[in-house]
Amino acid sequence: MSRFQSRKSSIYKRLGVLLFLAAILSAAFFVVLNSVGEYVIYRYIANTDYLEQEDQKRIEELQNYVTENQVLASDSEALTQWVKEQELVSIQVYRDGYILYDSQYPEADLEDTADSRYDWQPFYTLYFADGSADVVLYGFYDYQFYNYALIGELILSFLLFLGIVMLGIRRTIHYIRRLSQEIKILEGGDLDCPITIVGEDELAQLATGLDAMRQSFRQQTEQEKQLTLANQRMVTEMSHDLRTPLTSIMLYTEILLKNKCRDEAQRISYIQKIDQKARQLKQLSDHLFEYALVTGETEIKMEGPVPITAAFYDLLSETVSYLEQQGFTVQSDFQGEACYVRIFPDYIARIFDNLTSNVVKYADRTNPVQIQLVHTERSVGIHMKNKKGSVDERTESNRIGLKNIRTMMEKMGGRAETQQDAQNFAVVLWFPKVLETYKIN
Repeated sequence: MSRFQSRKSSIYKRLGVLLFLAAILSAAFFVVLNSVGEYVIYRYIANTDYLEQEDQKRIEELQNYVTENQVLASDSEALTQWVKEQELVSIQVYRDGYILYDSQYPEADLEDTADSRYDWQPFYTLYFADGSADVVLYGFYDYQFYNYALIGELILSFLLFLGIVMLGIRRTIHYIRRLSQEIKILEGGDLDCPITIVGEDELAQLATGLDAMRQSFRQQTEQEKQLTLANQRMVTEMSHDLRTPLTSIMLYTEILLKNKCRDEAQRISYIQKIDQKARQLKQLSDHLFEYALVTGETEIKMEGPVPITAAFYDLLSETVSYLEQQGFTVQSDFQGEACYVRIFPDYIARIFDNLTSNVVKYADRTNPVQIQLVHTERSVGIHMKNKKGSVDERTESNRIGLKNIRTMMEKMGGRAETQQDAQNFAVVLWFPKVLETYKIN
């Protein structure tokens, strides 16, 4: 995933765009709703006598207040108290062409201030304690309608904004819930349930990581299962292979203890067979120990890169010398392309010990053993081939040595291949070549 795609599909950016669009749409909705509300209120006020009724109501209340409290037309304190109780009303009191009181300037000295009313302004005649006077009433009754309408418009606009945002993130919330359910399934131990990957944002990256972790756990579990099965098979095979020589040893030992031998030659023959079976037991136990040691090592420290000749020349020479001492003829060819490999010396020594032991046990001494280096474009191999011995010369094999060789080669990043038919047996140890940039001068 490119950095551009990651930014383009980022949850932060998509959420920012969603909030911006929601704000724009909500603001436009508020403007339209506000215009409609003002028009409706205006039409209602204009087409009804609501204002006149409210004015008449307030005038009657003012007359009752003046009568009950014997208020003078110039008593600004009493009149101001009444106006404050009304909240949405303003009054002016006139008499004989002069203004006696103005609620907008209750503290002002209005003495000898001329009447400034317009001819079109309506007025009401009220009777004060000191005589009649004209009262001009200004009522702001429609103000509360506009306030209520504004509050309602803001609430509706906010609900629209919230609804747009919730609709916009609904898909993301559903995806998060789905991931949560799938994670619970994984917690329950079902590693076959895939994690759903949708899109390319941060949640998709998280889902990709979770699915990769799931596959890794499943692979690890499968490997552990296969290893357990392999160990069980190995125990079963080893149990059989150990029991066979032990039975023979016990049988020959019992014959010797009961002195049932015909002659000295037969006694010596039984002793030799006991010795042979004891050595076979030792070799089986050695292989079993090596198998447990190799499979138990989780990490090895590779050495190199080193030239192929430096890595194997001494071991190959020692192998040839040992086989010749055991009566074998060896045809060797260690020439080939110069290249570099990485190895774990301890494993290499064990591998050659197993290979040499197998040749001594199972190969035909009358035919040569062939050892040579082979090359491919990316790998270099050690090819060891021998002719199989006769049935009488071969002993029973559980192939644990070959299993150990394969395991050690895999841990070094290589592989071991076996090639055989009715007459011949061959093993090829393949090591990956190191790239030129890693070579050591």
